[in-house]
Amino acid sequence: MQVNVTGQHLEITDSLHDYVITKLARLERHIDTVTNVHVILSVEKQRQKAEATVHINGANFFADAEAENMYAAIDALIDKLDRQVKKHKEKRSDHHRGSSSALQASLQEEAPQE
Repeated sequence: MQVNVTGQHLEITDSLHDYVITKLARLERHIDTVTNVHVILSVEKQRQKAEATVHINGANFFADAEAENMYAAIDALIDKLDRQVKKHKEKRSDHHRGSSSALQASLQEEAPQE
């Protein structure tokens, strides 16, 4: 996974960079096809903003979060991305397996028998 961390009106310290990297490891627990992540951290007056674009095989995800603290903004950002990745994974792997047999069984029970 290639990670690019950029700062707008903010110098990216080693601790911020390491924090982003460790938090992004959460995404790899759910899906292993993450190819590229671009994270932008910005500060405008009292607004601390974190936004990220995640590229995986077959999809791209974007999320942004604002907080009074940059670390809190990064946490909120990762939570949003994590939800999106989980939802994508469930959609991709679900395919309603087993639900058709359950539906057929319930229809057979409801059908009047002669």
